[in-house]
Amino acid sequence: MQPKVSIIMGSTSDLPVMEAAAKFLNDMQIPFEMNALSAHRTPEQVIEFAEKAHSRGVKVIIAAAGMAAHLPGVIAAITPLPVIGVPIKSSLEGLDSIFAILQMPPGIPVATVALNGAQNAAILALQILAVSDEEMMKKMVNFKASLKNKITKANEELSKIKYEFKV
Repeated sequence: MQPKVSIIMGSTSDLPVMEAAAKFLNDMQIPFEMNALSAHRTPEQVIEFAEKAHSRGVKVIIAAAGMAAHLPGVIAAITPLPVIGVPIKSSLEGLDSIFAILQMPPGIPVATVALNGAQNAAILALQILAVSDEEMMKKMVNFKASLKNKITKANEELSKIKYEFKV
């Protein structure tokens, strides 16, 4: 089984956040890989990864980084694949990570999710895959339906809560 999505993080200290992406992809039965690479400490390995990911069958890259957060942008500069950046809250309340990933130069896009938004990154990866894969589209449609069902069920539960002035 070859990975369709690659989860890359700047450090294993990002794993507690990135587990949400791994869990979602696993639940959706989407093959993925997970590695730590650093734009600053292992630049050669980042370049090699970014150059070869598409030839290994990877379709989408989720790259997470904190602080200077150059990893998603460096990968996006090299790979032809879509890159989804996950800013990690590590310093300056995460603003440094957010700005580093959001503010990419023309020609080097990085789709950026919310601070610590690993699950949304995985959902976006599924949406990208679903554009050209009917099986993935079915998974996405079912996932969206499950979100609707969750809210419907929540409202049913809320209707049972009694307050003196609740109408």
